[in-house]
Parts: sequence; structure tokens; C-alpha cells
Amino acid sequence: MSSMTAHVGVVGAGIAGLAAAWHLVRSEPDLHVTILEGSSRVGGKLRVEDVGGLTLDVGAEAFLTFRPEGLQLMDEIGLADQVAHPARVPASVVIDGTRRPMPRGTLMGVPSDPETVRGLLTETELERLRAEVLTPPVEGDIAVGTFIDARLGSAVTDKLVEPLLAGVYAGDSRNLSLGMAVPQLAKAAREGTSVLALSRSLVPADRSGKDSDRPPVFATVIGGLGTLPAFLADRLVGLGVEVRTGAVVRGLERRGGRLVVSSGPTTDVHQDVFDAVVLATPAAPTARLLQELAPDAASRLARIESASMAIVTLVLDGPPPDVLDGSGFLVPPTERLTIKASTFSTVKWPWLAAAHPDRTVLRASLGRHREEATLHRSDDELVEVSLADLTTVLGRSLPTPLAVHVQRWGGGLPQYAVGHRELVSGLVEPAADVALAGAALSGVGIPACIASGRRAAEVILTRVQEGAAGLG
Repeated sequence: MSSMTAHVGVVGAGIAGLAAAWHLVRSEPDLHVTILEGSSRVGGKLRVEDVGGLTLDVGAEAFLTFRPEGLQLMDEIGLADQVAHPARVPASVVIDGTRRPMPRGTLMGVPSDPETVRGLLTETELERLRAEVLTPPVEGDIAVGTFIDARLGSAVTDKLVEPLLAGVYAGDSRNLSLGMAVPQLAKAAREGTSVLALSRSLVPADRSGKDSDRPPVFATVIGGLGTLPAFLADRLVGLGVEVRTGAVVRGLERRGGRLVVSSGPTTDVHQDVFDAVVLATPAAPTARLLQELAPDAASRLARIESASMAIVTLVLDGPPPDVLDGSGFLVPPTERLTIKASTFSTVKWPWLAAAHPDRTVLRASLGRHREEATLHRSDDELVEVSLADLTTVLGRSLPTPLAVHVQRWGGGLPQYAVGHRELVSGLVEPAADVALAGAALSGVGIPACIASGRRAAEVILTRVQEGAAGLG
């Protein structure tokens, strides 16, 4: 095998798989790369749909910029001039049925200055926060909520930490790994040192309410982040990569030193022979594919649970009403509302407001880990409960939407349980010629998924180059 003749398969055309393919062909232009995607489209959780004549994100809508991978990929593929940032408008959190400004200067909800969360906590809860209890050093991992409960009190977990983590993972902070979900705080857990002091050192408190000098934390693409995958896939095709959609992968086996991937309908199975394969699929299907080839890896992947969620998109006639006066709000589970967050998209994204000045777009998110009953409702019922919750929080009814869209993401978010890092340690390369990528491993965000794709590509490139050297 040489790099010129090697055939590499990438299973899964989400952003991790596409990033892996991009890194492969950018590093070795002569590689033959084939992407197999089970659905009818590329992109995974990045998706746009036509909602009332508007092309809108119905999946992830932004990526973090403090990691470089997202912006770097935009630059590499020629989308740097299409990157857009949100308006500098405040977000809020619902406390006791009322929207309160989201405090600045927190580390995933842990304040660097207790005074910044006055008004969100009762005086008793604030006193508990100030009187941080220094618990003994933690050996290994611990749940975020369990740790914060013991250090700062359960109110900090419930009102400040929980809604932020639910927005990222759709999970329960008392089940999520501290080392994975908030790794910055793991140092205080390991050393038995102050969480408040650590937060203060990492995130200086800001009581001014002004953030005009802060660099943007989030970014998107003009036209919707969901347009990125198709653009990247087109670039890949232009570099000779074969992108095959509707190719449900059903099996992976080794024959004569090579890998055979079976895909397609059971009545018409297609087989591809590869020298190496990147599996950029969710944990459950990856576990099934590795059951014979790498049973230990398969067993560990099968233990990773996932959360389902839905996004309800609403398009209203006219510009945003005054009541939509920020970027949106988060809802702690203690509020007993069904929605867990709402984004006032037209207010949040200036590009969207400029493109459609006579329309208002907002989204509601529903669904948390192990709360699947929420999503057993019909689409119409999800729209109805979203509007009802919005009315409750905003204090007035919104106009009847011109158009709605319900996007369900079944099993869309992997849950990083306590010990997750140890669970997936060594799984990037379960076999010499197989590498793994995707959100189930080490991060659900777009930059983290891009990074996982690149790491998997590096594993495969090493394999290909070693094979070429062996023939030299």
C-alpha cells in the first residue's frame, strides 16, 4: 500500500467525518477517500430547513471561538468572509417565573464574585455560596452537580449551573462528569482548593454590565451554520473525494489485511474495500460496527448514553416585538416549564435581521436526558407547549406564527457520565487501521468535533505512511 493507492473510508458525514476527510486529502492529495453517509444529506446535527420561505438553522446554530478549530476550518475552506457574530445583547435566566439578567463573570455558572448573582439567589442561598465548604481532594472524577452542591450549595447548581449545562448537553449536572463538562473546575476538585478563587482567577468578575471590549464568544455562518456541511462537501468533491449519501453502513470486517464495509439496503448490499477507515458515527452505531473487530472498544462505547431533544422554530410576521429584548433565556429544571431554553434568533443574529427585516424568528428547545416523555408529544403539541411556555415567561402572548418547524434529534447528544474520560481513553485507535471521531469521545461542540476528526485523520495518515514505507 502506498499513499497514492491507499483507499480510506470515512463512515459518517457529520462535521467530524467531513473534517477528517478534509484533513486527509489536504495532507495527502493522492489519497482515495470515500465518505459513506446513511442519511440523505451531509451535516449530522448541522442542518437548515425552509421555514416559511426562510432558510433557517434547525440544529446547532453557533460554535465557540475560544477554541481555534472552527475559525481555522472556515479559513481553510474559504468561508472566513462569511463568519458572523451575535449581537451584543444580554441573555437571561428564568428564576421564580421571571427573566433575570444572566450574570457575567461566571465559569459555567460558578461566579467569580458572589455579588454578581445577587437577585438570582435568596439571601440564605447567597450566604451559603459565600461560605464555600472546602471538601477533601477528589480522587478520580465526580459529577458536576454533586461537587457544586457540596462546595457552594444546591441552589447554585439548580439555578446557575444546571441551565447552562442543559443547554450544552441536555443532561443532568448531577450525572455529568466534572472532568469532561467543566474541566477547568476539576483542578479545585483534585486539590481540594477553592472553586470561587479558581473561577475568579479564570473569569474576572464584571459588574459593569458592559461587554463591548470582549471578543465574541460565538460565531456562525451567514445563511446559517447548517449550510457549512454542504459547502465543505462540495469542496471535498472538488478534491476528488467521493461522498455517498443514503449508504447505511451495516457491517465492518477484516479480510486479507484490508477492511470491508457493507452498506445500503439489506436487499442490495454494497461492499467497499478500504485500507483504513474512520468511524465518525454516534457511540451506539460505532459500537455495533466494532463488535467483532474490536470487542473491548465496542463494549465501552455501548455504555455511553445519549439524550434526545427537539427544536421548535417559529416565524412571526413583522420585526421583533419589544418583549423580545435580548438574545433569549435559559430555564432551570426547577421552574417546571417544558422548554429548557429559547433563542430570539432575529435579535441575536444581525445577519438574520438584515436578511429578513419583516420577520421575527425564535426557537425553543425541549428535552433532557432521561426525560423522553417530553418528546412523546406530537409536533403540534410541542409547538403548543412551546408557545404556552413562552407566554408564561414573557408575560404576554406572541402573535400567531406564520410558519413553524419541529426538528427532533433522537439520541443527538452523548452524555459524559462520571469516568467518561477513562472510559474512552485509547478508543481513538481501536485497531491499527481504524480510527474514531465524533462527539461521543471528547466534546460536543463544533470545534471539538473538528479536532476529533483531525486526530482520527492523523491516525490514518500514520497508518498509510507506514504502509507505504513498508513497500519501499
